[in-house]
Amino acid sequence: MLLTLPLVIALAPIDLFNGKDLTGWVNVNCEPSTWTVAEGDDGVPVIQCSGIPTGVLRTAAMYENFKLELDWMHENEPGNAGLFVWSDALPAKGVPFTRSIEVQIMLTPDVKDKEGRLLYTGQGDVFAIHGATMTPDRPHPAGWVRCLPSSRQTKGKGQWNHYEVTADNGRLTLAVNGVEVGGGSGINPRKGYICLESEGTPIRFRNIRLTELAPSPTPLSADQIAQADEGFTPMLTTGLPQWHEAPNLAGHWNLREGVLAYDGKGGDLWSNASMANFELIADWRWIGPGQGKNQRPMFAPDGTDLKGADGATVTKEIEERDSGVFLRGNSKSQVNMWNWPVGSGEVWGYRSDAAMPPAVRASCTPVIAADAPDGSWNRFRIAMRGDHLRVDLNGKCVLPDATLPGVPATGPVGLQHHGSALEFMNIYMRPLP
Repeated sequence: MLLTLPLVIALAPIDLFNGKDLTGWVNVNCEPSTWTVAEGDDGVPVIQCSGIPTGVLRTAAMYENFKLELDWMHENEPGNAGLFVWSDALPAKGVPFTRSIEVQIMLTPDVKDKEGRLLYTGQGDVFAIHGATMTPDRPHPAGWVRCLPSSRQTKGKGQWNHYEVTADNGRLTLAVNGVEVGGGSGINPRKGYICLESEGTPIRFRNIRLTELAPSPTPLSADQIAQADEGFTPMLTTGLPQWHEAPNLAGHWNLREGVLAYDGKGGDLWSNASMANFELIADWRWIGPGQGKNQRPMFAPDGTDLKGADGATVTKEIEERDSGVFLRGNSKSQVNMWNWPVGSGEVWGYRSDAAMPPAVRASCTPVIAADAPDGSWNRFRIAMRGDHLRVDLNGKCVLPDATLPGVPATGPVGLQHHGSALEFMNIYMRPLP
C-alpha cells in the first residue's frame, strides 16, 4: 500500500539587505543620513542607523506569513530601537511610528511602577502600537497589550544579538539568541511591511533574511491588511528644502525631530513645487495660548450664517485660533484650520462669496465638525482634482465634493500665517491623475 504524503514546498530565504545599498527599503520619515550602509568591524556589511531623528525605514514589499532573522548591535547603553512587524506604510497620526507590532530592540534596565510591577524590559518585549491589536502570550502586570520576555537573553552594547521572529496567521513569536522569550496571537493587521526603527541612539543591523511561509488558508479581509503604499513623498527634511518663505520674514518655521513648529509670526510657508492634481496628508495641532475669546457665527448647511427665530445670527464663543492650507497658490482656495463652530476644512473664500452659486457655497461648508480637542493632533487628507476638492479630517469626510470655480490649474501649497502658533508633522504629498 502506498502512502500519499503532503507536498511540502520549502521556500528559500530572501536577503532583505543586499550588503551594498538600501535597495528594497523605503525611508519613511527620517533624514537621508539616518540610514546608511557601512562595512562592519569584522568586514560584514551593516545598515548603520544614527538614531536621529526618530522614525522608520521599511521594506518596499508587504509580507504575510514568514520567519525573519536579523542581527543587531547597540553601540551605547542605554540603547533604543525596534523592529516593526505587519506595519502600515505611513506613520500614525501625530507620531513618527507606524501602526504595527513592535518587537523591542532595547538595552535598558527593567522599569517598574511605584507598586513594584514590571512595566518593560530591555530583553525583547513584544507589543501592539498605534491601533494594532494583539493578545499577549502572558498577561502584563499592568494590563498593557505587551508581552514581557520569559527570560533574559540579550547581550550588552558592542555585542551582536540575533532575533528570530515567526509571524504566521496572526501569531508572532520572538526568539532572542536562540531562546523563545515571548509573543502574541490574534494580531491585527496580519499582513504588512517590516520596519527598522530609529529612536535616539546609534544601532547596526545585518544579516536580515526572510523566509516566506504558506499564506493564510482563507483570503484576508481588508481590515487584516495594513495600509498600503499609495505613492506619497515626505515633505519634511532638515533645512526644509521643499519649502520657502519670504526672506525678510524667515526664521519662524523650524523643523526639529520631524515636527515643524510655527510661532505665529512671520509669514506663510510655501512649497517650492507647483501641483495640479494632488493629495496632501498633514498632521497639525495648536500650541500655546489662543488669540482671545470671540463670538463666531454658526453656519447653515447651505453655507450662510445660521439665523435664530429673531432673525439674528446664532453665535458661539470660541478661543480664537486660525490657520489654513492654501491650494494651488491661491488664498481664495484655502482649507481652513480654526476653532469656529463649523469645524476645520471649510473653504472661506468660496463659502463666504455671495456671488458664488448656492451649490458651490454649500459644497464648501463642512458637513461635520471633526476637530480634535485643542492641543491634540489632527490629520488632514486633502485631495484636489480639477476644480473639485475633498477634505477628510481625523478619518471623517468633512467636504465630500467641494467645487471651486476659477481655481488656478496648478500652483504651490501654502501653510498659512494667521497669528496662531501651531505644529505640523507627517506632511506627505502625491500626484493624482
